Amino acid sequence: MAEPPLLAIRSLPSWLLGRAAARGRALVADALAAEGMKMWHHVVLSAVRDLAPVAQADLGRSVGLDPKDLVGILNDLQAAGHVVREPDPKDRRKNAVSLTPDGARLLTRCEQAAREANDALLAPLPAADRDRFMDLLIRISGTES
Repeated sequence: MAEPPLLAIRSLPSWLLGRAAARGRALVADALAAEGMKMWHHVVLSAVRDLAPVAQADLGRSVGLDPKDLVGILNDLQAAGHVVREPDPKDRRKNAVSLTPDGARLLTRCEQAAREANDALLAPLPAADRDRFMDLLIRISGTES
């Protein structure tokens, strides 16, 4: 009987983590799409909530987005009534971004949808294994504080 293709690759932790990450992203993307949102729009909306009022340039750096990409996302979010851009009170030459009440409500729904998608991702694991898995992911991701 022939060996399955890419057996050596498929046994690498990096490959398995990549597959799990791709599945997780797809689950979250689908859940956000049901709310009319895209992944990066959700990230930006969440960062605005956490940092507001935030200068547009600082917002882009905080989420790691190219300024041109951020402008497009902010244009979408502002056109939909989820954020406002106003002169930055600290520096009138800059724009500061804040959530609108509609944006805050949308973000609450998106966060719930993302939690449910992540619960679906981890559903095969018992609760204790989920906790242990999260601890291990934090340790190997370099995000441990």
